[in-house]
Amino acid sequence: MSLQSGLDAFQQGRYQEAVELLEQFCRNCVDHNSSDYLSAQMWLMKAYQGAGEVEKATSLCQKLMMSENSQIRNWAQKASQSLPKGAVTQSSTTQKAGRAVTTGVKLAMGGVGGSLVLASGVTMTLLFGMVLALGLSLVFILGSDNPLQGLAIAIGITITFNIAAFFLSPFLMDLTQRWLYQTRWVELAEIETLSPETAKVLRQVCQQKNLKTPRLGIINDQNPTAFTYGSLPNSARLVVSQGLFTYLDDDEIATVYAHELGHIVHWDFAVMTVASTLVQICYLIYSTARRLARGGGDSKIKDAIQTAGFVAYVFYIIGTYLLLYLSRTREYFADHFAAESTGNPNGLSRALVKIAYGILEEGSRTQEPSRLIEGTRALGIYDHKAAASTGTAYRIASEPQKIGRVFLWDLFNPWGWWMELNSTHPLTGKRVRALSTYAEQLGLPTEFDMGRVVGEGKNLNRSKLYGNFLLDITLYGAETIGFFAGLALGIIIWSSDSNSGLILGAPIIGLGLGILIKAFVMFPNYKQAPTSDVLTLMSDPYASPLRGQPAKLEGQLIGRGDAGYKFGSDLKIQDRSGMLYLHYASRFGPIGNFLFGMKRVQSLIGEQVGAVGWFRRGVAPWMDLIQLQSENGTVVNSYHRLWSFILGGGSIILGVVLTVFLSSR
Repeated sequence: MSLQSGLDAFQQGRYQEAVELLEQFCRNCVDHNSSDYLSAQMWLMKAYQGAGEVEKATSLCQKLMMSENSQIRNWAQKASQSLPKGAVTQSSTTQKAGRAVTTGVKLAMGGVGGSLVLASGVTMTLLFGMVLALGLSLVFILGSDNPLQGLAIAIGITITFNIAAFFLSPFLMDLTQRWLYQTRWVELAEIETLSPETAKVLRQVCQQKNLKTPRLGIINDQNPTAFTYGSLPNSARLVVSQGLFTYLDDDEIATVYAHELGHIVHWDFAVMTVASTLVQICYLIYSTARRLARGGGDSKIKDAIQTAGFVAYVFYIIGTYLLLYLSRTREYFADHFAAESTGNPNGLSRALVKIAYGILEEGSRTQEPSRLIEGTRALGIYDHKAAASTGTAYRIASEPQKIGRVFLWDLFNPWGWWMELNSTHPLTGKRVRALSTYAEQLGLPTEFDMGRVVGEGKNLNRSKLYGNFLLDITLYGAETIGFFAGLALGIIIWSSDSNSGLILGAPIIGLGLGILIKAFVMFPNYKQAPTSDVLTLMSDPYASPLRGQPAKLEGQLIGRGDAGYKFGSDLKIQDRSGMLYLHYASRFGPIGNFLFGMKRVQSLIGEQVGAVGWFRRGVAPWMDLIQLQSENGTVVNSYHRLWSFILGGGSIILGVVLTVFLSSR
């Protein structure tokens, strides 16, 4: 009897049949430490709950909380929250904060996220203007004798293209969803069996807003996520993964659905569909102009085409950041809508943290990244890149304050603001802080004590935070600064004593010095690297993506990192507190990375290791690996500094040689 048969029965609401199939699979399974057996046990507990056999569910939950597998123990502790109060004697890791008695109370946003109408209006106006201007330039380039006719053609092309994309994109998305993720479309009744409160919220919101119930989909993937898409609110699609029902409780699932309904009510997906199309038109015009400029013909026309291509690319970059800003704004307003419509902002705070935890847990069970999570990053309720820090904190935290500490970086580190510019979602700490203010307006205790976090943040060393940030920003351009500083110095010296060698040599020497200075800051001395754990590193509010922090970790290699797939050279290490990506660098460059990923990584997965490296923190934290040593004596060395020293030192030597050689002539 296959495990899949039991899962299919459970997902279709045939809980008693699922219990029988899963029990039979467990009895026939020889290896009780295998991932299939443990997965069957977890689903069996859920099936017991669905079948109303609470005592069996409780007994199995207690058994799983005593498992030798730390992931299973943590999962069981979280799952115990969904059992009747007192059913499981061991206390859960997080005590739920309350919710409002009534729903629909208006909540002030206090400037959080800006203005959705303004963001949408400005973005759409600017993008439309960009595309219109580019369309006009191409029409004039082709030699239209009638400017008014050219204007009409440009407007017509722009409007026609966008209308077609607006109405056809949902159907194309349907085909993509079915092909990539095997999305299963379900009725509201099935959602009600999985989450009764969700069905109630769907009916309530759709009735209040005079909306047709969205087309509801479920993807058979345990990575928790949810997203919506469409063209018009009454033809919207709302899709979630099965993992949402595994990791979240009933009230938390309802807040996630309410969040997605907020996108529908605000027409977010429609605005994003059109805005995304306009950005893509800019890129299309850029690429077309670039190809046309390569051909022969009149030089004036070629110059005009090159100018149009350059302007199109500038518009594409600007449009991309406008699109990201709009995406972040709509997430804040969808959170606000969920808090108002459910009266449960704390539930959504828990949901966001649990989704991060679920993504982290599922990532630890597979050796390759989830295609669903990677492919729906921009659409999903949560940016999986930010899951490592939040999910790690939730996995082991016995108090909400410990979870809150990882939000310090989100709220106060200037690198957080800088990284957020390139993200489709606000940083988790900022979303949780906004939700906490809504809970306070409803007179509720907050799920996570963000007041304490903000208070701690105010005591951080501001000069260290911003001083390091400004220095690091400068160091990102150290090579360029060194080159032009050397060029300026060479020109000054040449103008005074006619030493022509310095004009060529000094810029190359400056380039080499810039490379070396940057390398010494990025990769400081690691001989005295302190022993640490993943959570401690992630809780450092001063962490930087450039300034490496030497550290030693001990844990198990559980799979490849998301930078590579089948032949990826990066690894994932898991210790008692969490999971972190290890970035490997071969002395032979990309070819060496590929060969390492192809030949050696698979044999290392599952090994207990000690790792030394430089920790860095961006939206996703990682460690640049220095050395990896397994229990059986295998040693892997990584060479991040090598090429920096070779290029930097080589540039200095070359610059000196050029200076001496040319000066002697």
